[in-house]
Amino acid sequence: MKRRRVFAGGPQSAEMNISPLIDMVFILLIFFIVTTVFVEETGVEVTKPQATSAIDLERESILIAITDSGNVVYGGRDVGVGGVRPLVRRLLQDKNMPVIIQADEAVPTRLLVQVIDESKLAGATSVNISTEQ
Repeated sequence: MKRRRVFAGGPQSAEMNISPLIDMVFILLIFFIVTTVFVEETGVEVTKPQATSAIDLERESILIAITDSGNVVYGGRDVGVGGVRPLVRRLLQDKNMPVIIQADEAVPTRLLVQVIDESKLAGATSVNISTEQ
């Protein structure tokens, strides 16, 4: 007697397993989050003067902005000229960083010099002025 094999089963399943695809998407997402460089901004918009000798500086720095109305801003908060020295002194305790001043092109020289002077008195060894190239 010959035996006959009978396969029980209906139509084959046409589903696709997308678990590896989801895993790969999460791995790429984590990669892009980890490698993204977060740029610190001052929180205000200033029109910087142009300079042909402009160079790129370090990413880790203390950014202080001076608006056209004369406000001295750090991290979106108005600190004033008197608040520059304690702010820079506190930030320089952990690591020696350059101070970059983003001054609007309409800012009086007197105010710019005051901010530079306060930064140097706080212990900053490098004070730079941000410009457009």
